[in-house]
Amino acid sequence: MVIHNKVNSGIVGLDKVIDYLRLGDNVVWQVDAIDDYARMAEAFVTQAVLEKRKIVYFRFGDHQPLINRPEVKVYRVDPGKRFESFTTEIYKTIEQEGEKVLYVFDCLTDLLQYWYSDLMIGNFFKVICPFLYELDTVAYFALLRNVHTNSTIAGIRETTQVLLDLYRVNDSLYVHPLKAWQRYSPTMFFPHRLHDQEAECITASSEAAELFAAINRSGSRLDYWNVVLNKAEEAAGRASPEEQEKIKKLLMHRLIGSQSRMFALCDKYFTLRDILTIAHREVGTGFIGGKSIGMLLARKIIEKEGKDTLASYLEPHDSWYIGSDVFYTYIVQNGWWKLRVKQKTKEGFFKYAPDLKEKLLHGKFPKDIQDQFILLLEYFGQSPIIVRSSSLLEDNFGNAFAGKYESIFCANQGTPEERYAAFENAVRTVYASTMDEDALAYRMERGLFNKDEQMAILVQRVSGDTYGENFFPQIAGVGHSVNLYVFDEQTDMNAGMLRLVFGLGTRAVNRTVDDYAKMVCLDDPARIPPMHAADKSRYSQHLVDFISLTENALVSRRADEILNGNLKTDKKIFAGYDYDRAKRLKELGHTNKPTPYIIDFKGLLHDTDFVQVMREMLSTLAAVYEYPVDIEFAANFIRQKGYKINLLQCRPLQTKGLGKPVAIPELTSDADCLFRQKGHFMGGNISLPLDYVILVNTSAYQKLPEQEKYAIARSIRKLNTALKGRHVMLIGPGRWGTTTPSLGVPVHFNEISNMSVICEVASSEAGFMPEVSYGSHFFLDLVETGIFYAAIMADRKNTIYHPHKILEQENQLPSLLNAEGAQYAPVLHVA
Repeated sequence: MVIHNKVNSGIVGLDKVIDYLRLGDNVVWQVDAIDDYARMAEAFVTQAVLEKRKIVYFRFGDHQPLINRPEVKVYRVDPGKRFESFTTEIYKTIEQEGEKVLYVFDCLTDLLQYWYSDLMIGNFFKVICPFLYELDTVAYFALLRNVHTNSTIAGIRETTQVLLDLYRVNDSLYVHPLKAWQRYSPTMFFPHRLHDQEAECITASSEAAELFAAINRSGSRLDYWNVVLNKAEEAAGRASPEEQEKIKKLLMHRLIGSQSRMFALCDKYFTLRDILTIAHREVGTGFIGGKSIGMLLARKIIEKEGKDTLASYLEPHDSWYIGSDVFYTYIVQNGWWKLRVKQKTKEGFFKYAPDLKEKLLHGKFPKDIQDQFILLLEYFGQSPIIVRSSSLLEDNFGNAFAGKYESIFCANQGTPEERYAAFENAVRTVYASTMDEDALAYRMERGLFNKDEQMAILVQRVSGDTYGENFFPQIAGVGHSVNLYVFDEQTDMNAGMLRLVFGLGTRAVNRTVDDYAKMVCLDDPARIPPMHAADKSRYSQHLVDFISLTENALVSRRADEILNGNLKTDKKIFAGYDYDRAKRLKELGHTNKPTPYIIDFKGLLHDTDFVQVMREMLSTLAAVYEYPVDIEFAANFIRQKGYKINLLQCRPLQTKGLGKPVAIPELTSDADCLFRQKGHFMGGNISLPLDYVILVNTSAYQKLPEQEKYAIARSIRKLNTALKGRHVMLIGPGRWGTTTPSLGVPVHFNEISNMSVICEVASSEAGFMPEVSYGSHFFLDLVETGIFYAAIMADRKNTIYHPHKILEQENQLPSLLNAEGAQYAPVLHVA
């Protein structure tokens, strides 16, 4: 019989004890054996069938099926899919089934064999339980007693409506209600003996004491992951090599992921002790992410394959990891899962991202995670640290995600409370960057929008030392095992290249404003891109990024200010005296200026073995990867001519290779040519018929007010969408992707991602100059997307450049962009 919103459990005595189940109830059974839970579920389902209710069974456990009746709809869900896919599948099924459905779930404890985390079982319950309540359902769940942590049980107790202990003592079954929301009786929370359909209340103190004395209750319990780690620690000391390998793989599946090329390399180079060391430096549970894996693997490869000499150059590793489960916990505990599910759809991918990003910036972390954050910060003390994204898909074969997610420097100064607040904000900022438009567009373009993109975090001690009140590494940069940027026919592309800066490596990975990193061909470090001697200073690094301990922030200063301080080693390693600038300053009467320097790394490149060591490191890594590699590094001189290299990151360098030889057609006249030059290109050999050329008119663009230059960038974005699938060459003044419109066109990469060829035109007269920033995140995007790049040195005598060849043709812009096209037709020309 159905009484209003009340639902029968199938056991009359139990219904009397708890005053029936109610629509909206989630019922959690703590049991010693699955068979006991199966008996309760069978009674519940039998009664529901009699009442002709709709019943759904979610099957995912390793135990025997609880229900085997034709009236019950069964959904088989694979827990091996990981938390998000598993939870989302169940969530969407519940949404599809609608209101007033009765549910039976397999035992949640079985999920530990797949997730290795009590935390995630609690998260699953906190996602599903409120949604079931919202739909007026009744759902049965079970947990094995004495397996889960007290905090997990507490979280489930807080969330569920009904919590029941089920005991079997001397062949008798007892139920002890621990929670029955919005109902009460004087005897409700006594234990009750079940027999047939009756429930006998145990009120006598002697009988209750005897009953509870017979029940096995353990004290405080470790998280399942910690139990696994403790067993692994024991095995590392005494188990056979075969057993250690088996345990190592088990831990790797939880920390690194499923079988892949990266997994195979890690399996080859990591020992069980290595994996345990990683696990003991993890906050929370889950994967440590692609960036962490790439960095750790590269260091192990150098240690094992680089002979004793190469490994001796490595600075000791000192990082921590925030597991990917913390990312999901943060979302679930703050109540944003429903929004997350909506955002993960194709329709909501961009629509709901801004709202979710804003929430991610302002959430709270659970107390146990906060406690672990404090321990991490106590470990690093007041050393500056960097909080870096390390998502599951990052730095892997096929998708680099270079520069798509945030990395935040923490100067780590101030009181413990201030340092903690800054650290938490850094973690939030990295999490929020998963909703950045560039990152979302990157994932959408590569068909990854519906993939699990859990965000783990790599926390590294910043490499460097204090120089007065400033903290920085003396050298930082990126390195590629192949050099795809050709400016000299003598270049040995397989020797690799470096992109060096003085100070923090931010200037090596980003396209900087009016600043130039040092490009080094590792086959001949003396070879420099063609330039006039007078331009040597102009096209060098002028600003240094460092951490100011007094300002408690990342700051930039003129290089001369830093170089005139005490660098604790010979500054000729990094910079030389700038005679031309010194002469000009003297002529202008500036006698109180700091001594002028040019950051040329002449001493480093010619008087040390740094080039040889970096070339060997890159070739060693590439040989093991069987693929070109891209690294980030820092280096510090600890004594005269002696240095240590901190290998910060390593990933496969996405490249198509050189392509087949291409015959360049003979021209009857230079007048027939749009542009021709030797060198200054990237993208291998190609012969590509063009459908369109988009040209930004340099002189017209230069005259625009700044806001309209941004408008030009947005118009190019619309052309990028309108012409997708066509072969398009994009030509513009200065630097594509700059943040400063006076230096070029301020587009984001996703606004030019469909182009086939991108050209940056140098114009000394207009003040536009490409920064051939091969090795930066912008250029990694070009390489990965397969876009051909050329820097058109229009002022060089051997370069032909005839933009009028485009401007003479009819402008297709108005027809492509309608009224907006007509407005910007004098600046933006589409042929």
